[in-house]
Formats: sequence, structure tokens, C-alpha cells
Amino acid sequence: MTIFQMAMRPLRPRDPEQGHRGATPLELLFDLVSVIAIAAAAAGLHHAIAEGHAGEGISRYLLIFFAIWWAWMNFTWFASAYDNDDALYRVLTMVIMGGALLLSAGVEQFFARLDIGLVVAGYVIMRLALCLLWLRAAIHDPDRRVTTIRYAAGIALVQLGWVALAMLVATDSPLFVPLMLAGFVAELAVPAYAERASPTPWHRHHIIERYGLLTIIVLGEILLAAVVALKNAWDGTFDVRLVHIALSALVITFAMWWLYFSREDHLQSKQLRHALQWGYGHIAVFGAGAAVGAGFAVLVEIVDGRSTLPLRDGDLAVSIPLAIYLAGLWFVRDRLVLEGIAKWILLPFAVAIAFVPFVFPALEVIAGLMVAAVATRIAVQKTNRASG
Repeated sequence: MTIFQMAMRPLRPRDPEQGHRGATPLELLFDLVSVIAIAAAAAGLHHAIAEGHAGEGISRYLLIFFAIWWAWMNFTWFASAYDNDDALYRVLTMVIMGGALLLSAGVEQFFARLDIGLVVAGYVIMRLALCLLWLRAAIHDPDRRVTTIRYAAGIALVQLGWVALAMLVATDSPLFVPLMLAGFVAELAVPAYAERASPTPWHRHHIIERYGLLTIIVLGEILLAAVVALKNAWDGTFDVRLVHIALSALVITFAMWWLYFSREDHLQSKQLRHALQWGYGHIAVFGAGAAVGAGFAVLVEIVDGRSTLPLRDGDLAVSIPLAIYLAGLWFVRDRLVLEGIAKWILLPFAVAIAFVPFVFPALEVIAGLMVAAVATRIAVQKTNRASG
């Protein structure tokens, strides 16, 4: 076998029923790069809220998080179907990682003055490298050539739109945000259109694991805020309020993890409609999970006196994304896999958590409601299994 043959093996479809399929070391490295971008986005949200610019910060967080999540998601599903781990595949994946780092470097400028230069440059690099991977798949998977060409062409066309937006439309133009949203809709449409020709052979258990790993990554943002709270609690003087924040963050993180990694499987069907709802719907789970970490960081600044916001605003910065996390989890899993009253459990807890800060600022109550959500869901499921 020549060096060229070793470097470029045919990029054939993977077996969607392969046993014991797990994340590869390259995918884990890709996740490590992605967490840098997620952390940068969460930091931008945290600083915007703490400085009293919540509306502006939330809107920019949603825009930037979409770009990070979408690039991660598209590569993840491609890798599930076509990863052959040859040298060219690794190099193109590393190019995608380089684009993610460039995107991360532009997040601060994006939050500060809506400068999309570095963000678009990094994003386009990521997407065009994936476009080349789809073209490789088109060569070696004739049965799905229409699908793979649709992916490659669709991705390339949308990137032309992003470049045109960055070069031709001023950020203060009334057309800027609508055109960004139109670009996101176009991005979302590509897989829905491409997969209708012939579904790609993605591996269900592999995809479930990959999404679970990213969930753990976003929960890490909350634990990071807990560490900062503990460090500041003993920074010269002891402040018990910061300890309360850290303990509440720990309890809420564990509850979020427990609810996500329940005994019921995610993505129980491979039907396109279900896969799209589950895959796309996770943006609420991922984005809200990282935003909860940003909310705890805001609380730390309020207690430290570095932010002049009232304590209730800090609690809201935690409770609102936490409620969205629960609603997102209901949308992608519980409403589809549970029966009877069990499928509705997360929604009333989401509503209660969202409104607690309006009654009185009590982070411990929010943490208690999360524990109650876990306990209630477990109890109802046990009752259902016993009666069934």
C-alpha cells in the first residue's frame, strides 16, 4: 500500500447498526475546541447582563450560539455516517477545528460592537471544510450521491451569503439582523432538503452519545461559575452568600444531568421528521445549559459588588434559561417517549422555576424545585412501570 493510499482511503458510508460504536479521540478533540467557543459565548452573555445590557446580550448570544452549535452539529452527523479516519479526513477535521478557534477569537468583538468579521471567517472555514468532506462522500457513496451533492452545494451557497453579508451590509443597517436570520433559516433547510433524497447512514447510539457529551460540556459552564463563587468567598473575607451560590449551582447541575441522562432513550426513531426535531430542538438544551452558567456568573458579580443589578435580576439570569432547558428537554424527549402524566412533568416545573424570582429572590428554592423535578419524574415512572 502506497503512502497516498494510506492517506486517502475511500470515504464509504459507515454501518448504522455497528455494535459498540462510540466517540473517537478526534471527535473528543473537536468537542474540546467547541467548548472554547461555547465558553466565549457564555462569557459574552454574562458580561452583557452584568453590565445592564441584557436585551442586547441575549440577542447576540442567540446569534453566536447558533453558529457554534450548527457547525458542531453538522460535523457530528456527518462523522456518524462517513468517518473513515484516514489522513485527509483528519486534516479536514482539523481545519474545521481551526475555523472554530478563529470563530471563538471573534466572539468578544461580536458582543462589543457586532463585528462579524472573524466570526464569519471562522464559520466559513468550518463549513467549507465540511463541504469538501461531503464531496469526498459523493465520490465513494454512489447510492447517496444526490444527498451528498445537495449537502455540498447547499452549504457552499449559504457561505456565499454569509461572506456577502459581512462585506456588503453594515451592522447598523436595518437589514443586518433580518439577513442573519434568513441565513440561519437557509442553513437549517439544507439537511431537511438533502436527506429527503436518501437518508445518510448515521448511527443512532453514536449520535445520542455525541449529544450527551456536548450536554456535559455546557453543564461544565455552571460548575466553572461555582468554582469562581467559592474562590471569591474566601478572597480576603468570608461571604456565605457566595457559598450558597456555589452549592445551589452544584445541586442544579446535578439535577440537570440527572434529568438529561434518564433511563429513557433519546431519539428512539430514525424517521427524518423525528431526527430533525430532536437534532434541531437540542439548541434549546445546549444554549440554555450554557446560559445557566452565565447566569450564575452574573450572580457572583452582583454579590461581589462588581455589578449594580438587583439580586432578583441575577436569579432571573439563572431561572429563565433553566426553565428553557427543562422545556427543551420535554420537547426533544419526554413528550415523545413517556406516557400519561409523566410526559408533562417537566413543564410545570419549568414555569414555576421561571417565576420564582418574581415572588422573592431565593436561589435555594430554584435548586429545590430542580431536585423535586428529578424526584417527581422518577416516582411517576416507577408507578407507571409497576402498573404496566
